[in-house]
This record gives sequence, C-alpha cells and structure tokens, in this order.
Amino acid sequence: MAELATIARPYAEALFKASSSDLAGAGAWLEQVAAIASNPELQQFADNPKATPEQVLGVIAGANGSPLPPAANNFLTALLENGRFTALPEIAKQFRTLANAQSGSSDAVVYSAFPIDASALGTVAATLEKRFGRKLQVTVQQDPSLIGGIRVVVGDEVLDTSVKARLEQMKVALAAA
Repeated sequence: MAELATIARPYAEALFKASSSDLAGAGAWLEQVAAIASNPELQQFADNPKATPEQVLGVIAGANGSPLPPAANNFLTALLENGRFTALPEIAKQFRTLANAQSGSSDAVVYSAFPIDASALGTVAATLEKRFGRKLQVTVQQDPSLIGGIRVVVGDEVLDTSVKARLEQMKVALAAA
C-alpha cells in the first residue's frame, strides 16, 4: 500500500526529528499507541466526524492504561485533525526504520514452530547478528506450519532453515528428476 506509506513518511520523519533526544521513549509510546490504533473499531470511531480528538485520545489513554506523554498527545491530535489516524501503524513502522538506521540495527522476525525460551533466543540472536553483520532487534512469532527449525526475516532478506522449506526443496528435486 504505497499511498499509506507516502502519507506516513512525513509524519514519521517529523516525529523522528522532534524526538531525537529521546528516541527510545518516543518509540515506546508510539509502538503502544500504534498497536491500539490498529483496532478497526477505534479507526472507525476516529474517522467519525462527530468524534472530537479529545474523545479519541481519551479512548486511547483508557486502552493504554496510563496517560500519554504530552508529546504523544500533541502528535496524535495533529494526526486526528488532519484525518491521518489510520496511518499510525505505518508511521510507527517507518519511525522504527529511521531509529534502526541511526543506531545501525535492523528488525528481525524469527518464525518458529515451537516457543523459544530466552536463553535459546539469546544464542540465536547472537548467531544471526554474526550472519547478517549488524545488530538485530529480534522478535519471535510461532508458525506451526514450519514443522521444525526456524525462518528468519530481516528486512528483505530471508534465512529459512525450517523442515517445511527442506521438504519443499526435496519435492522440487524429486519432481525434476
């Protein structure tokens, strides 16, 4: 969805520049609010012309469980007044990309058929950092269809050592023979 990315870019860059002294803090509240904002019912409420920005901010603060920082309130108010609330998850994604670029790291998603405990994840993360040559922010998602092994996605790079991928390779090799 290129249009949403185009809409989100200036907001992400502006927030990145404005919060350069506390990128971690801004990233934390932005991730929380983006997760809340991805709810379709909240997006529908925010798009309602009868809903005021203060009402929407009240719902977000209630869902967050704590009041938002003033910078978050100002940023969200600007989004709501400009009708750009639905772009918030994409803004968070682009903000994270900018923050990662500054710190020299990347996001990595490890797909695993089974849960990975913290010590094993630390070992996997260290190995992946050597393999990809940069610091990684690793998250884990379960995917039982992999059968075993892991599949790692870092940006546009994929490392697939899953049993499912190996079975697919065998299938292709047998079909070609």
